[in-house]
Parts: sequence; C-alpha cells; structure tokens
Amino acid sequence: MSATVLGVLSSGEVQVEGRMPWSSNNTFLVSVCHDGREMGAIYKPGRGERPLWDFPHGVYQREAAAWEVSEILGWGLVPETILRQDAPLGPGSLQRFVDADFSEHYFTLLENAAHHDRLREIAVFDLLLNNADRKSGHCLLGSDGHIWAIDNGLSFHVEPKLRTVIWDFAGEAVPEHLLEGIERLAAGVPAVLRGILDDGEPEALVRRARAVLSHPELPAPHPERRPYPWPLV
Repeated sequence: MSATVLGVLSSGEVQVEGRMPWSSNNTFLVSVCHDGREMGAIYKPGRGERPLWDFPHGVYQREAAAWEVSEILGWGLVPETILRQDAPLGPGSLQRFVDADFSEHYFTLLENAAHHDRLREIAVFDLLLNNADRKSGHCLLGSDGHIWAIDNGLSFHVEPKLRTVIWDFAGEAVPEHLLEGIERLAAGVPAVLRGILDDGEPEALVRRARAVLSHPELPAPHPERRPYPWPLV
C-alpha cells in the first residue's frame, strides 16, 4: 500500500478542501488524485508557518524527515509523508490523511493497557527525534486500530528540547525489539536527511540514537527544562 500512497502523494493533482481547525500554522485538508486513485491528505505549506524563535522556517520539511526516520526504524509510526514543490500554496508537506477516532488521544489511549507497547514506541521515537511538541492529540487511533504519531514538525533540533505528554514510562528499559531499528539509525547519517534537515541536525540524530543504545532507558522529565508542551491536548 505504501508505494501506491507515495505515488499518489508525489504525482497527484492537489485540490484544497478546507483548513484544519485548531492548527497553529496554516494546515489544510486536501484531496489528491492520480491515475484514477483519490485520497485525502494533510497539506502544510511553508508560507503558512508562523515564525518561531527556536526553529528555522521550513518546519514542514521536518514532517517528511520524521516519516523517513520512522521508515528507517521500521516502526510504521508516521503516515506516509512527502515534500511537494508544486502544491497549490507553494512548497510544503503532504501526509496521508488518517481516518481516526478523534475523541481518542494519548490520555484516553493510556487507559487501555493494550495500547501501552505502541505508546512506548512513540516515547522512544520522540526521544530520538528530540520532539519538542508531542501533545496528547498527536497520537491518533486509526479506524484499523493502528496508533499513529502525527505533527512531528518541531523535532530534530541540535539542542535538547524534548517536550512531551508521554512520561508515564519513565525509567523503563527501551523495549528490546526496538533496538535493532535504533542500531540502523545509529550506524550513520541517512543520506536522505541531508537535504531536508539543517546542518548538524542529522548528526545530532545519530548521536541520540547511539546514546539510547548505550543507555537504553526512557528518561524522566528534566528538572531544569520545560518538559510538557502547551496545550497538553
């Protein structure tokens, strides 16, 4: 399925359907049509970003980088995401729209122990990405029962910036089955990230992966940093 989705996202005609509510940057629901196939997607154009003091312009590129890292790890956490230069409002990211139960989010998912392994994966993923904005609503329960991690744009900074609602597994060992994927990431800078991330950020990602391998434990909130995003949901 992934190859078909990527083909539609990369080559399809993009039609803006409307703006997504409650998003801090301009984020749009679009339909993408190609070769008789149509699908929904989330479009984040660069020109719709609000300036941030601690992240450079081009946060949408980090959405695509997060998908690439998810694929390298082999965890399937992020819906297919690509960069499009020819989208209606200019260069931006396109991510497959997830048909989800939007009444569910991290705090409700946490109540069901059957979801805990997947939530641990997201916690490790955010540690590797140095995610500065893992809100509860960024964990989606798809209609197929799969939990997805979306809105990963505020990630990959070279300075420690982990801000997340997922601290419930602090002190636990990183699940052993995740270590193989982390080893792939730690082996060297993925070439695909060099054209997406800023200078030094791919190397910082590899250093974080190696740090996790040397001390495979989920951290607790740092007492001297702001550990939670705002708003929480």
